[in-house]
Amino acid sequence: MSTFDRRVKIVYEKLRAKAETISNDTIRRLVLELLTEPVITFTKVEPKISFFESPAAPKKHHAYPGGLLDHTLGVTEIAEKLMDVYSNIYGAKIDRNIVVAAALLHDLFKYYQYERDPLTGGYRPRSDWYFSHDFAMVAELSVRGAPERLIRAVAEVHGTVPFTMIESQIVHQADSTDSEMIAKIQDIIWRVCMDIEIEIPETKAIKVFNEALKRLPIFEYARIYYSEGRDALREYIKKLLGLETKS
Repeated sequence: MSTFDRRVKIVYEKLRAKAETISNDTIRRLVLELLTEPVITFTKVEPKISFFESPAAPKKHHAYPGGLLDHTLGVTEIAEKLMDVYSNIYGAKIDRNIVVAAALLHDLFKYYQYERDPLTGGYRPRSDWYFSHDFAMVAELSVRGAPERLIRAVAEVHGTVPFTMIESQIVHQADSTDSEMIAKIQDIIWRVCMDIEIEIPETKAIKVFNEALKRLPIFEYARIYYSEGRDALREYIKKLLGLETKS
């Protein structure tokens, strides 16, 4: 088993463990079914990459293989912490089952939206028809007979409609926090990859960037940057990808 496969398996099992903590039998069953087999059944459409391989986004955040799983776990963990804050400090009444379920499901069908990009070595929105992941999940939950409050929470999570539930607003905040943090780290890596392109003209920053994201967990690059600086990260990536001899 490769390092990637081992890591994905660990994250996936953590997602399933989160689902198992849902005390509502109907919601727990639905979430576990979708995690076990994350497929759209209400219409005929086939994904071009796997759920386990998928990034959370092709460019903005978690733009690497397995990024969707990382993001889903990150959002769920952050949402749980936010529930603790708002209930313990402010006395908010929050349905934990809805929060955890919505966090686990909010981006689950994103992998249907992407395909591999042979030009950059990364991912891109697929060039044929697909159903946007948020609409797809709402429709899938509806045909599977999900409780109305769960459907409503998932519909509101992305902030495209007014919030009518504190649960969906909490997941939305968790989603924003996780994606914005990783986006900032990716921006750091991208600027360093641009430095490498300038230094080694025969390289392309986008290819270096995508290859670097595949090699190591993103916070390893963040650790080097914050402890040693931009130049050290540039040299680290060059050595990692075997580019140092071309300079």
